[in-house]
Amino acid sequence: MVKSISYNEQEIIEGILKLHCSTDIELDPTYSKGNFYKNIKEPKYKFDLYPQIKDVKKANAEKLPLDDQIINTMIFDPPFLATKGNSLNIKNESNKINKRFGVYPTEKELHRFYINALIEFKRILKPNGILIFKCQDKVSSGKQYFSHNFIINEAEKLGFYTKDLFILLAKNRIVANWQLKNQKHARKFHSYFLVFENKKKIVEYV
Repeated sequence: MVKSISYNEQEIIEGILKLHCSTDIELDPTYSKGNFYKNIKEPKYKFDLYPQIKDVKKANAEKLPLDDQIINTMIFDPPFLATKGNSLNIKNESNKINKRFGVYPTEKELHRFYINALIEFKRILKPNGILIFKCQDKVSSGKQYFSHNFIINEAEKLGFYTKDLFILLAKNRIVANWQLKNQKHARKFHSYFLVFENKKKIVEYV
């Protein structure tokens, strides 16, 4: 049985492939170090803005060097942080998250990146092709950002069908001391794997 919740992202990905995908993952446009592929086949197309491994090619997820409608199955694990505050310059352990993941200057720019990437994925995915989109909700500057809702809404505007949703639980989270002292919202101990199917023709996005 494939469950919608797990502490293991490998289990979630394998479940998605079993339920929803006619092929292995063919494309990863934010490959990083390839942590998704411990138990599954490596994708044919591996890109990253700043490649860390030899066979990964440099490319932006908003403009990939691929022809139209050639991908059956892809996975996307984009940055989820946005800040231009002092935390970027902190040298101690409290800045682990910013060092580990990419950071956009503002939420607006981060969301624009998500939209542009979705438009590009719409172009390269075959009809009924599958996009696996990993994302995480967050609190930033005291404000809630339910990113998974935003992504689902924007994907459906473009003609994607939200086929499934999986929740990855975390046993531990990196938490800075200042976050513990100033906590105003529940700490997020989960992230999402959204499964989109490429259904309708692209609509004009303004």
